[in-house]
This record gives sequence, structure tokens and C-alpha cells, in this order.
Amino acid sequence: MISLKSILPKRKVVEPEIPAIESLVIQAKVDLQIRNDLLLDYQPFILKAASKASKRYVSQSHDEFSVALEGFNEAIDQYEVDNKYGFLSFASMVIRRRVIDFIRKEIRQTRDIYLDGNFTDDGEEGFVESPAQIKGSLDEFNRTIEQEETVNEIEDFEQALSRYDISLYQLVELSPKHQDARENAKQIAKTIAENNELLDYLNEKQQLPIKQLVEMVSCSRKTIERNRKYIIALTLIHVGGYSNLKEFIEPRE
Repeated sequence: MISLKSILPKRKVVEPEIPAIESLVIQAKVDLQIRNDLLLDYQPFILKAASKASKRYVSQSHDEFSVALEGFNEAIDQYEVDNKYGFLSFASMVIRRRVIDFIRKEIRQTRDIYLDGNFTDDGEEGFVESPAQIKGSLDEFNRTIEQEETVNEIEDFEQALSRYDISLYQLVELSPKHQDARENAKQIAKTIAENNELLDYLNEKQQLPIKQLVEMVSCSRKTIERNRKYIIALTLIHVGGYSNLKEFIEPRE
């Protein structure tokens, strides 16, 4: 008797396809020509990212473009295929950080020049902006940048949470009511973030490695399961480089 299974065509095992840009980035790590081609072909993207970060139009003649170009090159070196972001999203974040760091450095240097008391806004000696005014401008710039960085981090964090079917609105309700429970969740998240095996399990399965965690932390399985989404969210903050969201996972003074 011929079975149905024997006459059906065998299924082909299809390997997951790596998007074109990510594939090129992998090659660019070891092939200088491909790297140079990427840097040239993606100059419009680099210019746009630099303009967005500096909040002004940036052309190839501006210093910010050179900084952004270096950031894109750095992103090629640092990017891994299993990164939770696509390469362009990752490169945009690297460029933004580099450009903002550059602008802050420029402002500080300008402040130091003015504090010498030798320059004015029209290039002549005489009127000098006060240290308080300069410090106020720098502080205001830093506050604006930090607010924007926080907004960007929250948007990225939301995308990361969506992989685990978690929303930001849920986190408000999911946060444990008792301080001890919150601290336990923070410790569990830190344990996962610092253990490659546990972290790989979380990334691949989109689930907590509860069996392993029960053996490593002083919490019951029931407690871990009850706070599952909250623990995952804290773990993502740990590993995602969200510097402005760290207040949620660092112990209070």
C-alpha cells in the first residue's frame, strides 16, 4: 500500500534570507571595496541622519558630515546580523550619538574661548557674553538633546518590546506594587543580561528561561512567571543601551 507521505514532494529547507543591505555590511567587514561603495552609495542617508541629529541642513562641506561618515563606518564594524535593529536603524543611532557628541564638544570649546574674554560676536574686542549666559545656553542645549534622546530611546524601546508582545502602556500596570518585588525583578533582569546563554534563549524563544532562572535566583517559579513581561522589559533596557531609561533599573539612592 502506497502511503500519501511517500508520494508527496519533500519540503525544501529554506534558510532565512538576509536583507541585501545587511548582506553587504557582512561583506564590507572584510572587503574594503564593498565598504567604500557603501560609504559612497549611502551618503544621502548619512547626510539626512546628520541633519536630523544636528537640527540643521548638513552638506558634504560641514564637519557634521565627516563625523556622520565616521559613525556609519563605525556602525559597519559594530553591526551583527542578529541585532534587534536593521542595519540602517542601527547606523542612524550611531550617527546620531556621534554628531551630538561632536556638537557638545564644539559648544564647550566655544564657551572656553569666550571665557578668555578676547572675542565678541562680530570678531572685535569689547562686548563679551557673560559666563552665566554661555552656561545657560549650553545647559539649555543639553536639556533639549537629552529630551530628544529620551524620545528616540522610547521609540526604539517600544519596537524592541513589540517582539515580546508587550506595550509601554502595559508596563505601568505590570510593574510590581511592592518595592521588594521590583528589586527582585531588577536582579533577575540583570542576571539574564549578564548571561549569554540566558540572553540567547530570551532572544530566540521570546520567552524567559524560567527553568534555569529558578536555579539561579532566590525567587519562586510562580513569582517569575507573574512578573514575566516586566522582567523582559527591564532586561531589554539593560542590553539595549538605553542610557536615559536606566533610572528604571538602577537602584534608588
